[in-house]
Amino acid sequence: MNYKQTSEKILVIGGASLDTLRINGTDYSSSGGAGLYTALAAARSGADVTLFSPLPYPMPERLTNVSSFVNWIGPIVSRDEMPRFHIVQENNNTIYKQSFFGAEETFTPDDLPNDLSDFDLVHVVPLGHTSRQLTFIHSCKERGANLISAGTGTPLIKDDPQLIHDVINESDYFFMNEEEAISLFKSTNRIKTRSGKCLFITKGHKGASIYLGKHEIKIHAVHSHKNDPTGAGDTFCGSSCTYLAKREHPAIAAMKASALAAEMIQGIGPEKLLTQSSKPKIYTDKSVVENRDQIQKIANLISGLKEEKPFNFVTSTLPPLDHSLTIDYFFVTTLQQFSFWSTKNNQYHLPLIDLIGGEELKGAFYLFMAYTQKLKDDPDYFTSERQANTTMDEMIELFQTDNGKNVMPAIEMHLQFAQQYGKTMRELDWTPKSILNKAQNSSSPLKSLLTMLDHVGGYGEDPLRKKSSLLAMILNNRPETFFKFGKDEKLPPIIDYHCMRANLRMGLIDVVDETLRLKLENRDVINYSDEWAVRYAAYKAVEKLPLLSGRSMATVDEYFFFSRKRCPEMSDPDCLNCSADPVCAHRKELFQPVIRTDFY
Repeated sequence: MNYKQTSEKILVIGGASLDTLRINGTDYSSSGGAGLYTALAAARSGADVTLFSPLPYPMPERLTNVSSFVNWIGPIVSRDEMPRFHIVQENNNTIYKQSFFGAEETFTPDDLPNDLSDFDLVHVVPLGHTSRQLTFIHSCKERGANLISAGTGTPLIKDDPQLIHDVINESDYFFMNEEEAISLFKSTNRIKTRSGKCLFITKGHKGASIYLGKHEIKIHAVHSHKNDPTGAGDTFCGSSCTYLAKREHPAIAAMKASALAAEMIQGIGPEKLLTQSSKPKIYTDKSVVENRDQIQKIANLISGLKEEKPFNFVTSTLPPLDHSLTIDYFFVTTLQQFSFWSTKNNQYHLPLIDLIGGEELKGAFYLFMAYTQKLKDDPDYFTSERQANTTMDEMIELFQTDNGKNVMPAIEMHLQFAQQYGKTMRELDWTPKSILNKAQNSSSPLKSLLTMLDHVGGYGEDPLRKKSSLLAMILNNRPETFFKFGKDEKLPPIIDYHCMRANLRMGLIDVVDETLRLKLENRDVINYSDEWAVRYAAYKAVEKLPLLSGRSMATVDEYFFFSRKRCPEMSDPDCLNCSADPVCAHRKELFQPVIRTDFY
């Protein structure tokens, strides 16, 4: 494997060091340093990494293999000027017995490349003092850095907490551990950052939290045998940076980074990063797994079907062609595409089907019609100002049937996300058209759009970006072609409950855990861990279908979305008239995860 065969380029600004590590009473000589761990982790995760750091000459033996993994540049220094640390791992504590920062204390941005615009992301380690780190960040911006991430340490927070907040505000992504977060914010309840920013907080065996503005996403830890936790946080940071540079959702980046950090702590120092091993994958509990044979059969089926044009989102329930508010309409309504069903006795009860606008409509199209009526009666309703200040009375009126009944399940959630959408759009000073214009003018329009939507209330909460991807597909498929993908850009899977039901029944995924399988058969309300197991397995299965079938993700998505008619929730599947019948696993008893979520 060659780490440098990739388009994601990352610059890490920070030092390498010559360390002595005491692990379980035994001393080891090791390479180290926040910059080195971060750079090696980013490279191990697939990035083309440049490390800007004091460069020793002659090169110490402990550091000779670093250049096989990263491009090391920086001012030449003697070996005696290299930072050195004596670190003791004792009773789950990291103790710095000796610290010598050496050349890192006189490190300046003067030797930085003049143009940093070629790097997808620049990461700046603490560099011994926050003011020096802030100077580097400002210099990176002046040199055209696209994205900037940074980290900190407990002594720096105690020295000048306001400067840490300044660094957070100047960075796109910021990394710290739980102890540092509590020291800075004083309480876990007060942890937050500005809209448009992202904060990563590692919590050891408790996992990690990702804050997008005020919204927290928690992820589980990947458990492993801990030998040496030195550099675990920097490893998590460097790996996350690679996936952020790839424009993946921050929560997905953190899940992948957690897997690498869990592997790294099994070795001594960065030895697990100095290998040619494959990249660790997101940990799953194996209660639901992909069925590769069945995935191939369904791909062959989709490939052999008569060519169908992807759904163009033109119906009586949607804005007419060339309506001036169509873009605003879809931004506001697509984030509301979730939770169109009711429960009874802790089980799935009924889908939403009722009369609105003179038509009997179900779920998504019921909601679309409700908003389409607003286009005529109250066009200002689609502004960020109105969404931010919408009231429960307005939401009830919006979703009422023609007969005046209130039938929308979980209407409180719809109100919450309308308000969050409006507030974040205002805080970011964005409009739907400004988002599309900025994304369209980037080198990777689809990736840019999805990344921007990560910061918009109602969209960014979902690590698998179902609603963001749906919005991109709608704007691309409409006859007006409001948005075009870049060359070779492809939509990620759009996993809703119809898609999961089809995956389960057709056999693309197998439910190995019998307890979970019984819950799905009974249509019981399940927990988030079980839901994630089903949804992520379906995501990975559907992700393979475009390549295997030769069809676009929009066509694949259309096949699964309209499978709801062939394989509905409340009546027996129409197998005889279903194109999948010859290859279907016919697991008719299985049902999609029943859980109240705003993701789908």
